[in-house]
Amino acid sequence: MLRKTFLVTGGGGFIGSHLCEMLLAKGFDVICVDNFFTGSKENIRHLISNPAFELIRHDITWPLYLEVDAIFNLACPASPVHYQHDPIQTTKTSVLGAINMLGMAKRLKIPILQASTSEVYGDPKEHPQKEEYWGNVNPIGIRSCYDEGKRCAETLFFDYHRQLKAASKVVRIFNTYGPRMHPNDGRVVSNFIVQALSGQDITIYGDGSQTRSFCYVSDLIEGLFKMINTPDDFPGPVNLGNPQEFTVLELAEKVIEKTGAKSKIVHRPLPQDDPVKRKPDISKAIKHLDWKPLVNLDDGLDMTIDYFRKVLKQSSTTARPKRKGWSD
Repeated sequence: MLRKTFLVTGGGGFIGSHLCEMLLAKGFDVICVDNFFTGSKENIRHLISNPAFELIRHDITWPLYLEVDAIFNLACPASPVHYQHDPIQTTKTSVLGAINMLGMAKRLKIPILQASTSEVYGDPKEHPQKEEYWGNVNPIGIRSCYDEGKRCAETLFFDYHRQLKAASKVVRIFNTYGPRMHPNDGRVVSNFIVQALSGQDITIYGDGSQTRSFCYVSDLIEGLFKMINTPDDFPGPVNLGNPQEFTVLELAEKVIEKTGAKSKIVHRPLPQDDPVKRKPDISKAIKHLDWKPLVNLDDGLDMTIDYFRKVLKQSSTTARPKRKGWSD
């Protein structure tokens, strides 16, 4: 029996690298596609010697021709710092990338999963957020390159499903954290941990009363795998996230306690269009995928803090010495 081959776009990223690792552990062949704008070869370096793993450096805004059995489309900058760096390219990655990957799935008649986002709900007026909620998104704001790009990608996935009977599937990912997060991506978990371990003050935007729900990465990738194995006539969308809700201030206090940091909490103005509340209703994931998160925030933070301790220690020991005439 032939082994299945999975294509993971954005496979060098935080979530994508964990997904590649899990698929290999399950005995599949994996083709990882990444242009390494936000992903890193370090995330997948330990996989490169595996004969079942193949790496292709490619930007999915350009067509790609491969023979695979299923596609996970994860390619897109996912933090405000990164997706606002080049907002035009961000939108193109979501929209043109979806078109190119859907075209491949159509040609091969295979399942394809779109990693969408809770950002499609914008600053929600409904709480918790169910998949039926249409969202409250600013279409011309500084976050719209990501929010509207993902919403358009969802439109394409559902039109391919309705019009062409494609086995296209959509999940909406809520805040995910864990090892291999980019230390400078501006996301709240990595920000707080890096600031605390570096002896800096912890920066909270707004008064800290805004809420988030934090899902550990191992839970998320299990949900992704279960979703792509659902029947072809089930497109979703399905929320994947942890329904436990915490304020940003509560998260900061947990990080300070767990790291033993002496950091103070300082407040800065809330960024434009930053959501006030965010919490998934995961009833559909429980019903259709038999999925719910298993890792609680305390255990997940412990593992993530351990990872960042190693990263920061390694970066400090390999830092280039400053010499006269060198520019930083």
